Amino acid sequence: MKHYLQPKNENYDLFDVFDDFFKPMFFDESKELKTDIKENEKDYELELALPGYAKDEIKVSLEDGYLTVSAERSKKEENGKRYLRREISESTSRSYYVGKDVTREQIKAKYNNGILCLTVPKSAPKQLKENNIISIE
Repeated sequence: MKHYLQPKNENYDLFDVFDDFFKPMFFDESKELKTDIKENEKDYELELALPGYAKDEIKVSLEDGYLTVSAERSKKEENGKRYLRREISESTSRSYYVGKDVTREQIKAKYNNGILCLTVPKSAPKQLKENNIISIE
């Protein structure tokens, strides 16, 4: 508890104490699916870190404009061994809003060396119709 009350740096804010104190209770950062997102002219590239998962343990789905990546390890029985501490997550999941115009066929997925690469096309920006414009007096 003592380390929660010490400032982290010279930009100390009293509210940081409360953020750090409650964070372990409500959010487990170790189970978060780490993602890098790149953008180019035509599409977005998502790189998700899934080390230790086999290709058949990963599921990618698209529903209502949300791309969801989930992975679940098969639980292996260890002959007569019991865990004293278990920090390696058995499952993880994360969703990304990609828009309702994107279809399942447009998304490309590739898994290599613990990195899942997804390519999602950009949807064309919607143009305002003439009848949607309000005239200003």
